[in-house]
Amino acid sequence: MLAKRIIPCLDIKDGRTVKGVNFLELRDAGDPVELGAMYAQQGADELTFLDITATIERRDTLVSLVKKIALHLNIPFTVGGGIKSINDVDALLAAGADKITINSAAVYNPQLVTDLAKQFGSQCIVVAIDTKLYNNTWMVHTHGGKKPTDIKTIDWVQEIYNRGAGEILLTSMNHDGTKNGFAHEITRTVSGMVDIPVIASGGAGSMEHFKEVFEQGKADAALAASIFHFKEIGIPELKQYLHNEGISVRL
Repeated sequence: MLAKRIIPCLDIKDGRTVKGVNFLELRDAGDPVELGAMYAQQGADELTFLDITATIERRDTLVSLVKKIALHLNIPFTVGGGIKSINDVDALLAAGADKITINSAAVYNPQLVTDLAKQFGSQCIVVAIDTKLYNNTWMVHTHGGKKPTDIKTIDWVQEIYNRGAGEILLTSMNHDGTKNGFAHEITRTVSGMVDIPVIASGGAGSMEHFKEVFEQGKADAALAASIFHFKEIGIPELKQYLHNEGISVRL
């Protein structure tokens, strides 16, 4: 059995780490370079960096900041936000990213997923999905969750899988920042549709929530932000708890 991964997420705005609730009410959470180095030291399996306003502000990802963070890491590093082209990915990989994640650009140009997978390999391409539940149907959102679309999440999952996505980062907007637990049902549905890793995101508030999303949601990895940034849960303690509960993790 593959070990389950624990992934801290750095949501970046104006060069600082921020965190909100349901994608709103952002507050400062610290220096991303310091946080990245700390998580690598603590035993995080990977680190994800999301420049959350790059798409909204119609600009590229903060490549200089990616370089600074990468210098302090010895774990896989995924970067996203504002990526629109092969050249963007080239620049981020050169800056030290191991994988990239795309969201809005993929929705508006699905061919981008195909092109990037062919150019860099599927293992390098993570497609992020921001999804929200309306009338019992999960729907895709873009632009940092600000723009709803008429695309059903399960339809989008099938398309990006067929186009060569190597991983899916699935964020429930209903659960994000609430600390009430992950969205098990949609995570389990997506995990059952594809044979690539699914990273659950949105709602982590306790160690039990991680156990639940691995067991009930069938997630391959779990991503969280505020509980790590504000030191509510330590990564070593979380991993030891999961190990004690019979879940395979790297200690």
